[in-house]
Amino acid sequence: MKSFAAIQAKGKSAEDNIFAANALAVADAAKTGADKVTNGTIGAMIDDGGKLVALPTVLKVFKSLPDEDYVAYAPIAGMPGFLDKVQDACFGARKPKGYIKAVATAGGTGGIHHAIWNYTEPGDEVLTADWFWGAYSVLCKDLGRKLTNYKMLTDGEQFNLPALEKKVRELLSRQNSVLVIINTPAHNPTGYGLSRADMEGVVTMLGNVTEETGRQAVLFLDVAYLDYGGDKEEVREVFHALDNMPDRVLAVVQYSMSKGFTMYGQRVGAMICVANTPEAAQEFFDVNQYSSRATWSNINRPAMKTLEIVYSDPELLKAVEAERSHYYNMIKARADVFVKEARACGLPMIPYLAGFFLSIPCEKNQEICDKLHEDHIYLVPQAGGIRIAMCSVPLSKIPGLAGKIKRAMDAVLG
Repeated sequence: MKSFAAIQAKGKSAEDNIFAANALAVADAAKTGADKVTNGTIGAMIDDGGKLVALPTVLKVFKSLPDEDYVAYAPIAGMPGFLDKVQDACFGARKPKGYIKAVATAGGTGGIHHAIWNYTEPGDEVLTADWFWGAYSVLCKDLGRKLTNYKMLTDGEQFNLPALEKKVRELLSRQNSVLVIINTPAHNPTGYGLSRADMEGVVTMLGNVTEETGRQAVLFLDVAYLDYGGDKEEVREVFHALDNMPDRVLAVVQYSMSKGFTMYGQRVGAMICVANTPEAAQEFFDVNQYSSRATWSNINRPAMKTLEIVYSDPELLKAVEAERSHYYNMIKARADVFVKEARACGLPMIPYLAGFFLSIPCEKNQEICDKLHEDHIYLVPQAGGIRIAMCSVPLSKIPGLAGKIKRAMDAVLG
């Protein structure tokens, strides 16, 4: 076949293993019956009755907007009220000390795209943990970069700061800057999370290494699952680690409305910088607004307006937070059962603290997932193991699931 694609596009195709696994589950449910199929693939909340969750108060606000808000353009950088209130939504009472600016993005993915494009150079390596959301790699490849990893946990199952530092030093020996992506809290795909002390260690390390080398670093926190990571104030303690950032380090926090507002399809988020100087914050705003103009131009106005209204009205916010708490506890109840049974049957797990997903470390992950299809169980094979979406498996289907995974693993691995 004659190819018309330019050299940087040749050979690319979007074969997402998450959606592929979901397609198999959906086909099996249509053939066998949904009650007999366990679909632990998709990162969206499904209630215990099998229905996709939408927060009622959010929907009420969204549907009550005037017609103009559904059809009018929004400013490229985002609506001013949204850019103000999204900082409250993200940081709560734990807003870090520094120069802060926000730019609206097309979901969380849009902010990751901008960070890779604007804070790395062609051919650079972007650094994240060895357990990671697969789209990070896709984004890097499409933008002419490469994703590389460090071992996230020590053998004692603590955050592996020495491994991160070793890799940062290695990259800064051949790059002008390093972009470090950390997905926390409620890490996708494991449910792990960094403490404030862990994050303070990361910031201090980046400050020291960049001063020693004369290089720069961007610390990018992907907090897509923030509102399902635990107590709303405790989980935001980590942001105080960003107080008074080192001279050569910029922090960027990526907030998303997909999970906290159950507005997955509206594709709205915001990247929020915490900078050491007003000049760095203004540069952040300028370059990322420019990239927005060069990609999607502007984003979903009614979803931005919904966040602004909710975070401007204490009663509405109280209602939304109560609804989030209900669904957080729904997921926690499922995870509690699974973790208990996993321990009882000897199924290995990455330490789970909170969130939509948990992960099983193993070899031959695709073969194990294929074996589980015999029991009408559909999970996602990922680098290092298997991801299970606790958010999408009703509580009634959790008992016995860990044991079935363990038996499939034993059958494949021997």
